[in-house]
Amino acid sequence: MTGIQTYQVSHKTGSPLTNPRAAARAWLEAGRPVAIATVIETWGSASVPPGGQMVIAGIDEFQGSVSGGPVEADVISAGLEVINTGKPVTLSFGIADETAQRAGLACGGKIRIYVARLDPKAGLEFIKRLDEAAADRTPVVVTTRLSDGAYEIHDGTTTTDPVIAEAIRRARSAVDKSGDTFVHAFTPPPRIIIVGATHIAQHLATMATAAGYEVTVLDPRTSFANAARFDASQIVAGSPKEAFETTAADAFTAVVTLSHVDQIDDEALTIALDSPCRYIGSLGSRRTHAKRVERLKAAGFTDAAIARINAPVGLDIKAETPGEIAISILAQIISAFRKAPD
Repeated sequence: MTGIQTYQVSHKTGSPLTNPRAAARAWLEAGRPVAIATVIETWGSASVPPGGQMVIAGIDEFQGSVSGGPVEADVISAGLEVINTGKPVTLSFGIADETAQRAGLACGGKIRIYVARLDPKAGLEFIKRLDEAAADRTPVVVTTRLSDGAYEIHDGTTTTDPVIAEAIRRARSAVDKSGDTFVHAFTPPPRIIIVGATHIAQHLATMATAAGYEVTVLDPRTSFANAARFDASQIVAGSPKEAFETTAADAFTAVVTLSHVDQIDDEALTIALDSPCRYIGSLGSRRTHAKRVERLKAAGFTDAAIARINAPVGLDIKAETPGEIAISILAQIISAFRKAPD
């Protein structure tokens, strides 16, 4: 297949050029059925993890990724067939497949991709429910029966199903033990709340955004937190207490205090320690942190609670410059998000 290109569409909820779900919504709203291809299993060198998706509306109308190269050409072809027949299919590529070898899976990589059709009415309702959950930062899990494509959306905040709860806890998608159901976790985008609009924060905000994290910068000092120093959409001016009223620290959030002002950092840490946030880090030397620990103990926090704080913040890579310190902090946050919480 040659001449494949992305199809550019516009939608009020955001550009679909890098968002397959936004593209799907735009096409469905136009009354067109689409095929959604989802990576359901991988082994070895596959480049896209389970849950990765591509949406297909036509031969030159697609968005997202499930692997790359000839594999995706075959997936697009299968997607067009699924749109016509309505029957879902499972595609498998492995080391023995010439197309997989050409696509970079020759080092033992294998991948299974499930392709199903979404019709305009039901499909649009499905996409809207996922978008609403994302906007509310509510984790959901979609279970899909691979034999016929029947699916169900589960609210991750109320579920008692251990399989659903584990998928959310680990933010991992996988085929269940029966082999006939794909458990797809849709967790809120990882977010970093940076307290203190400092020079280190400038580097951290830039790099974290590039790495795909939502970033919020909190600081009551408008001389620090302003559009000349940060992306204006990321700034929340005000005390941590005021700011956290509109920016809750949930289980998919990291909180980093960088102001180096005791009152600001302590207020933020007090809120973070009372939240289920995934990661807490605080700038300062060991001596500074020891004083911080005493203040937090006086405020009623236990040793176990205070131990959640990573301080001195960041991985020990002997960082010295603000940029290097920001790298060490981001690396530590990434590690915290990639490891399943206890």
